[in-house]
Amino acid sequence: MLLLSQIDLTLPLEDPILKFLLILVIILVAPLILNKLKVPYLLGLIIAGAVIGPHGLNLVLRDSSIILSGTAGLLYIMFLSGLDMDMSDFKRNSWRSLVFGLYTFGVPLGLGVLAGYYVLGFPIYSSILLAGLFASQTLIAYPIVSKLGIARDKAVTIAVGGTVITDTLALLLLTVIVGMATGTVDDMFWWKLGISVVICVVVIVFLFPLLAHWFFKQCSDSISQYIFVLVLVFLGSYFAHLAGLEPIIGAFLAGIALNRLIPHTSPLMSRVEFVGNALFIPFFLIGVGMLIDYRAFFRDWESIKVAAVMIALITLAKFIAAWLTQKTFRLSKDQRTVIFGLSSAHVAATLAAVMVGYSVILGETETGEPIRLLNESVLNGTILMILATCVVSSFATQRGAHNIAMNNVREEEDGTSRQEEHILIPVSNERSVDELVALSSMLRRPKKSTGVYALYAINNKANDAGIEKRGQKVLDIAAKSAAASDVYLQQLLRYDVNISNAIVSVVREQNITDIVLGMHQRAQTFSSIPAISNVLGLWIGKVVGDVLMQCNVTTFIYCSEQPLSTIKRHLVMVPDEAEKEAGFQIWLKRIWSLAENSGAKVIFHASEGTSEYLRPHHGRRTLANVDFVKGNMWDNLQSLDPKTDDCLWFVMSRRKGISYHPVMSRLPGYLEQCWAGYSYVLLYPEQASSMEGGYMWNNIPL
Repeated sequence: MLLLSQIDLTLPLEDPILKFLLILVIILVAPLILNKLKVPYLLGLIIAGAVIGPHGLNLVLRDSSIILSGTAGLLYIMFLSGLDMDMSDFKRNSWRSLVFGLYTFGVPLGLGVLAGYYVLGFPIYSSILLAGLFASQTLIAYPIVSKLGIARDKAVTIAVGGTVITDTLALLLLTVIVGMATGTVDDMFWWKLGISVVICVVVIVFLFPLLAHWFFKQCSDSISQYIFVLVLVFLGSYFAHLAGLEPIIGAFLAGIALNRLIPHTSPLMSRVEFVGNALFIPFFLIGVGMLIDYRAFFRDWESIKVAAVMIALITLAKFIAAWLTQKTFRLSKDQRTVIFGLSSAHVAATLAAVMVGYSVILGETETGEPIRLLNESVLNGTILMILATCVVSSFATQRGAHNIAMNNVREEEDGTSRQEEHILIPVSNERSVDELVALSSMLRRPKKSTGVYALYAINNKANDAGIEKRGQKVLDIAAKSAAASDVYLQQLLRYDVNISNAIVSVVREQNITDIVLGMHQRAQTFSSIPAISNVLGLWIGKVVGDVLMQCNVTTFIYCSEQPLSTIKRHLVMVPDEAEKEAGFQIWLKRIWSLAENSGAKVIFHASEGTSEYLRPHHGRRTLANVDFVKGNMWDNLQSLDPKTDDCLWFVMSRRKGISYHPVMSRLPGYLEQCWAGYSYVLLYPEQASSMEGGYMWNNIPL
């Protein structure tokens, strides 16, 4: 009884533990209930916020803690939208985002001015500001497209880029109209605004990547990296605020700036998405729901009239903008629906604009009532409009995104290759495990890779009592690193007559298609050895050499000198006639996956004839971060001049192979003398049978 008497159940709840518990329960239970009702999860959280908020059951106030978490959630949505973007597609189609941004700003602006001035009878400044509310939009439905895996679809890229453009224009319009209404606009106003905006964009887009690149090189601690990312997000948001822009613009620019440094398949990306989708974004949606006051429906007819006009015109204007975009760029109906859904919600910038307009007092009436730039009926109508547009946005986005995702699945199933990928990562050194797992994640195609294995092999003759414990420790590190990227990794601890035999046995038992090996630690350099052409076998190590001789699978031998996420360019040296090798298409798909997953620049160096086979065919799109340099670098390998943060890739071949080049046997000397300190990968493709009944593996250039 004494314990029950200490429980404070007065409403609204004051106990922070009970408040947090209630919100967590809503976040947990809402998807379970709403999935059965086929109601979008986002809409359910907004409705839940309205129910428990001050205008509903009054269980929780929208106090500073809710506002703080909600603000973080909104910034998180914009940051994720920039981080998830396919930058190669965005750069190639940035003009499409610009066109859509002008559509989704201009059409609502025109209709808004006409409606405000002629239908609602507002003054011209109030009408223009009301039109600015129509033009702005919030990517409240972005988590839907992200969850369905279509964040890199062309329609999403266009909608996200257009949102930044229209919100920037709408908020700049707000600044200018308020200044003109209050008489503070002069020549100095324009200079200050322009210079501050330029400085903000330059600092975030150009300085942030340099700072992050340096930090990720110096610090490998996962927690510190995540906190550093959050610091940049909020720092960019604050810079935008100082420049006179809305903080969401700064958060989006921070996402663009860090896009390449946080690969889509990296553990850091998984952490960013997990924390945002689990806490920050749900808190924001619940906070939005707390703003909704159902009593506004019954308060006065003027609020209902304004709300009806706003909802009807906003929905019509955003649909017209999406329709124009579809016709201009020949998009599908589902893509139009996604663009309309993503652009139709109005929360963040709209609330900012209406609150600023409501707080600006232009004078007083004869009775002493303040004359506001936007009156109370617009404020009440905005609350109703937020609810309506969020409903429309959630349903439209889910419908279009679901159809696009299903079409993508069908296209994937109808593809030419249905072979499952099984990747083996032999591990021995705990210092290199993370980078080997990272490279494997970059090379894999998630819809094709059904098995990732880490193997720690132990020689039967080993008499070290602690070797099995050390092996399990290394395997645990590999599994943890893979799990951070949302990849399940199977651990294999195996005793065998020797290490290479253990690897070969696992390759056969598990139908391995790719091996990712680490370069062994060399006890000597080869710069002083005269017969350099005979030391490749010694250089790559006996274990790797034996594996290459006995396993006919695509093999990557990786030497990491810096974190893979900090690599800016991958230079791929392709020998002449490599396209005639049996495993050509297999390793080429891996490199294309690397380009798509990492975001780093991939440059193929190949002869003119081979370059034609490296380019995508059968309707596959060309990534903007992939380039081709014509010329067989193997004829003059010493002329290769890599830059800092480059990774060198060498497509190898066995001796007497179709694409074999004599300089391949001299590669150790070049790497030791010319490119020491650079990360590199030796890529051995799958080989064709050279004699009936088997493979001739004794011709490897060892």
